[in-house]
Amino acid sequence: MLQSLNRLIGPAHRTGAAWLLVLMVASALTESLGVMLLVPLLASLGAADGGLLGSRLAAWGVGLTLGPALAAFVLLVLLRAVINQARNAAGLRLELAVINALRQRAWRALLNADWRSLAQMRRSDSASVLISHIDRSGFGINQAAAGLAALITLAGLGIAGLAIAPFVTIGGGLGGLLVLWAYAGTRRRAAQLGEAMGRAYRTIHAGLGETLDALRTVKSLQGEARAEAGAFAGFADLTRTRIAYQRDLGRGQIALQGGGAAVLAVLVWLAVARWGLNGVQILPVVALFARALPLVGSLQEAWQNYAHSRPAIDAAYALIDLAEAAREAELPKTPPPYLRQAIALDAVTVRYAQADAPALDTASFSITAGSLVAVTGASGAGKSTLADVLGGLINPDTGDLIIDGIPLDPAQRRAWRSQVAYVQQDPAVLSDTVRANLLWAAPDADMARIEAALRDAACQFVLDWPGGIDTRIGDGERTLSGGERQRLMLARALLRRPGLLILDEATSALDSHNEALIAKALTGLKGRMTVVMICHRGALLALADQTISLDRGRIVDDSGSAGRTE
Repeated sequence: MLQSLNRLIGPAHRTGAAWLLVLMVASALTESLGVMLLVPLLASLGAADGGLLGSRLAAWGVGLTLGPALAAFVLLVLLRAVINQARNAAGLRLELAVINALRQRAWRALLNADWRSLAQMRRSDSASVLISHIDRSGFGINQAAAGLAALITLAGLGIAGLAIAPFVTIGGGLGGLLVLWAYAGTRRRAAQLGEAMGRAYRTIHAGLGETLDALRTVKSLQGEARAEAGAFAGFADLTRTRIAYQRDLGRGQIALQGGGAAVLAVLVWLAVARWGLNGVQILPVVALFARALPLVGSLQEAWQNYAHSRPAIDAAYALIDLAEAAREAELPKTPPPYLRQAIALDAVTVRYAQADAPALDTASFSITAGSLVAVTGASGAGKSTLADVLGGLINPDTGDLIIDGIPLDPAQRRAWRSQVAYVQQDPAVLSDTVRANLLWAAPDADMARIEAALRDAACQFVLDWPGGIDTRIGDGERTLSGGERQRLMLARALLRRPGLLILDEATSALDSHNEALIAKALTGLKGRMTVVMICHRGALLALADQTISLDRGRIVDDSGSAGRTE
């Protein structure tokens, strides 16, 4: 527990944590002094002497009459209220700062991980960690702080109890430790239920994400009822887990309240019948235990809640550790490579974890700058992996990516991506304006440059809309046909002014009219940039200056090559 908290509350949050600890101690001291004041208050009423504490106060020359004692009590209560308010605010600030830093670190780690590792992660699992698990981690921090506050307050009450009635206080303290020990099994079960909750959240995120992506298919197959049942199966598991956990909490509170009352009754009986304490001493002890018992319950509940949240914290750090271990090389300070003569692969091999055969197997070829190249092959032949290597997204396991005769190291490959633009088979359109979608490629592009990219991509239709490039598109906004989406994404790629343009089956789902429009656009780009097109047939294949055919990761044909690198 302490190791996990130490990792959560790193050096950046130590000052806030230290201030929170100071406020917790101050709150505990004011409560302890408030309980101790009950002795001179009762003694001032003439009920009896003040016992051990009264004798000590008298020896120190402290004699409080009723008025000053009451005034001091009121001031202590007000002071404690102010301190508790500050403590709660400090606790919330620390909790939010830690979870925001954890979420930012996880997101940054994912963004900076290499593409091969990212491609092998389940998106729904990453989304579950970033949203649900990190929020639950924040709850764990909150409960750890609440448990620490309860523990410090109990320590303060213990000090007051030792000053008033030492034997009764020691007996109560031992009873409290026994209670916490008895709940060890409940805390283990809480951790198990926390793991079950994590699995339920992952199932929910995966199911909802897949169903939302496939709503057209669901409706066309009249699968609404099955989709509903599948989605809510995950929610049913989550509900069962939460009910089981709440049941454990409730049973624990019942046992704690009943057991605590019994311990208090026994201790009071012993104090009166065996140890001879009078009313002035007994009443503060009863008040002390009446306050301590809920605190023991709060400590146990906070401990149990933290155990329940611990799997979420572990899951968050597992994702962070995995992504940070796959962190890409830092960008070099030198200018990125620029393609002027040829781009080549030399004996490149790429293997994916748990795959029987390499995705690329000693692939070697050369492409002349400014040419249009078609990459063909059956599904699973390695075409997309080849495109990812050419674009610098994947570092080969063996072999080299070569630009103008210079092999690129990992840092240079990352820098090379600034000269590359992709158009995917399923283009990613953001729910925003056309302008915002385009400017992802070139944030500083002016209107003239945007209009030129739209014309080059046969995408002038955007300029005819009433809102022009400030029209909102995407989810819930103006819808685009498949061909319009592809041409708009081609415009975005061209706005980048790339040295290498990669089209990953960008026309496979288009009709002949839209395919012809994109083919015409690519014809106009010939000689201005190098274009690699993953395709099978049709107008794009006919444009190619060079065709590279793949079969199970191996190059089986390189027609029209400008020269191999072997």
